[in-house]
Amino acid sequence: MRILVVEDDENLNRQLSEALKESGYVVDQAFDGEEGHYLGETEPYDAVILDIGLPEMDGITVVEKWRAAGKGMPVLMLTARDRWSDKVAGIDAGADDYVAKPFHVEEVLARVRALIRRAAGHSSSEIVCGPVKLDTKASKATVNGTALKLTSHEFRLLSYLMHHMGQVVSRTELIEHMYDQDFDRDSNTIEVFVGRLRKKIGVDLIETVRGLGYRMQAPSDVR
Repeated sequence: MRILVVEDDENLNRQLSEALKESGYVVDQAFDGEEGHYLGETEPYDAVILDIGLPEMDGITVVEKWRAAGKGMPVLMLTARDRWSDKVAGIDAGADDYVAKPFHVEEVLARVRALIRRAAGHSSSEIVCGPVKLDTKASKATVNGTALKLTSHEFRLLSYLMHHMGQVVSRTELIEHMYDQDFDRDSNTIEVFVGRLRKKIGVDLIETVRGLGYRMQAPSDVR
């Protein structure tokens, strides 16, 4: 899962980004509204953390422009303002949730997890596919109750496929959501990670859809 953090306070941006990375996310950073708007327009994100008070372009304008352009990624807005009208303005502009500063990083992480789950159609923090269970809160996966030992890339791949169960996901889409913008991306590595993941799961849940990509489904639904 790939997250964009748009926050002009460098310390807070770093703190949020490090916490997200520790939770298994790929993170891109922006420090003003124009840069954040550009990244959100040109790169695919599973969620965005967006400060309302940004230089160059304020957060409300940024999210308004994204929504006008048809960008539907979940947006969590950060605000240091106490006025309820600012919170209403953010939601009306297209933000999906907000957190007022100061806040606990754990709350932001929980809200991001919830936004991503709901965007993918999942209501619970645990996503289940046959014997495989993904605990989004703990960033862990199990097979029949036994913990899977996964690398960071393998976990990101499994997480994305399970969030989008039943859907065909292309190699390009996986690359875009597994790596940050500066990573040297190679589509061949996806096949390697899928192969490793299949071996570790030990159950035939990941289907190769020839010419299109991969689809993860429970055993009874696998074609």
